[in-house]
Amino acid sequence: MYGSVPLIVRLLASSVSVANRAGKIVRDVMSKGELGIVEKGKDDYQTEADRSAQRCIVASLAAQYPNLKIIGEEDSLEDEGEVVSDWLVNEIDKEILKLQCPPNLQEVKEEDIVVWVDPLDGTSEYTQGFLEHVTVLIGIAVNETPVAGVIHQPYYKNIVEGDKKIGRTIWGLHGVGVGGFTPAPPPESIVITTTRSHSNPVEAEEALKVMNASKVLRVGGAGYKVLQLLEGNASIYVFASPGCKKWDTCAPEAILSAAGGKLTDILGNFYKYGANVTKPNKTGVLAAVNNELHSYALERIPEKLQETLANK
Repeated sequence: MYGSVPLIVRLLASSVSVANRAGKIVRDVMSKGELGIVEKGKDDYQTEADRSAQRCIVASLAAQYPNLKIIGEEDSLEDEGEVVSDWLVNEIDKEILKLQCPPNLQEVKEEDIVVWVDPLDGTSEYTQGFLEHVTVLIGIAVNETPVAGVIHQPYYKNIVEGDKKIGRTIWGLHGVGVGGFTPAPPPESIVITTTRSHSNPVEAEEALKVMNASKVLRVGGAGYKVLQLLEGNASIYVFASPGCKKWDTCAPEAILSAAGGKLTDILGNFYKYGANVTKPNKTGVLAAVNNELHSYALERIPEKLQETLANK
């Protein structure tokens, strides 16, 4: 039906619709009050919302795009729970379908794509009631590079044509730009956003100090941190330790770069998002809303910290 629309645009349109449905699943689990928490490791939790939202996303995308490689955070603990028909999303976002696909992405095939899924980014915050930090992330990588992504906020409250609405979906596509929100310029002074739920080593705290920031925002979830950059609440995102994974950063990197920003590791290198790469982002995360601020931050990361992370 939409065969004339390039695959990348169709897949992004499908991902927007799927992320919306996954967000409702996240809210439904919370409203029932039975979170089904599993502790995977230190500061690392999984809930029924993680498991159910992932089944919804993976099953829906796999049904529409059977040759996609999809890597989800909960793959290793995925039980064989049934994917109820109500979770299978067939809709495709009509507004996204109108986007003009960049020439370099028009011939991309399913076999060239890896989709990275974090069904509930900010699980620790979810279990503690910091619901505004929670996001659903779907990142689309082509030849190991993030080119499109979706960040859905299940608990974002807004007014649409006079009516209260919960939930917001933000998207980005290389060569096109971003949508679902209004980007804002960075603060006049340096504001850093960093982790609130992961323990930050002494060296990582030192990296924050040398940025000469007027303020440090400690929030949960990689998706929510990148939103702080996009919406003008922060200048730089620093996570100077191991801890996050490829599914945390694929979608945020795609959207940030589509908006003119930059996300790398603490050494200034881009992560690769191919099917066979290692999952952990062992050398941390450094992101900014533009190249100038990214360079500012990179120059101030202590060499000793860079060497420590590079040798982990």
